[in-house]
Amino acid sequence: MTAARLRELHVAGTPLLLPNAWDADSARLVEAAGFPVVATSSFAIAKVLGYDDGEDAPAAEMFDAAARIARAVSVPVTVDAESGYGLEAGVLAERLAETGAVGCNYEDTDHANGGIRPLDEQAERIARLHKAAGDALVINARVDVFLGASDERAVLDDAVARAKAYLEAGADCVYPILVKSPEVLGEFVKAVAPGAVNAAPLPGGPDLSALAELGVARISLGTGLWKSVRADIEAKLAGVAAGKLPY
Repeated sequence: MTAARLRELHVAGTPLLLPNAWDADSARLVEAAGFPVVATSSFAIAKVLGYDDGEDAPAAEMFDAAARIARAVSVPVTVDAESGYGLEAGVLAERLAETGAVGCNYEDTDHANGGIRPLDEQAERIARLHKAAGDALVINARVDVFLGASDERAVLDDAVARAKAYLEAGADCVYPILVKSPEVLGEFVKAVAPGAVNAAPLPGGPDLSALAELGVARISLGTGLWKSVRADIEAKLAGVAAGKLPY
């Protein structure tokens, strides 16, 4: 499946819903449930591989996991490539293509040095990745300024400026991760229109229908599905330890 198909599924108000997978089996379940795209969760994959999130896992292991997922399904796959693992844009584009992925998440967090990259630096990184991959890769540019922000409105202008710059640089979609306020998210969506916006349903925040009404074009569950499954396994293991079979 092509990047063009993934790109056309980003429709404001009728968002592409992505229950992120972490291995070949969970990816097959996503496809079997009727979802037209499989997205990966870097957090979940890293944990499954025995590492922490935030580029703690070796890039080779993360790409191998993504390749196994892409081989397991017939729908387009978009890979959470974190901040690119320190790879030059051409190399990153090549490695993603080798996995069979036609899309990626690309963060503006600098995992090696800490903090968030300057706007101009990240926009240039996106431009280089877009140039290297061309239309064969759908870039979902993550905007990380809301992470840990005590006042979301205080960082809204920065988020909007980054989103506009990233879209101008060649990103297909922007992802203001962990925005909890529907009012702030709504203002963000309007400010970057007609650019596509990715959002995540958070506990206490807008649900799926409310996110669609706000005009987002893509909804990612991120680590949500994996965390829910893991909690179920923990509960069942506690039952087994108490002498109760889980089936």
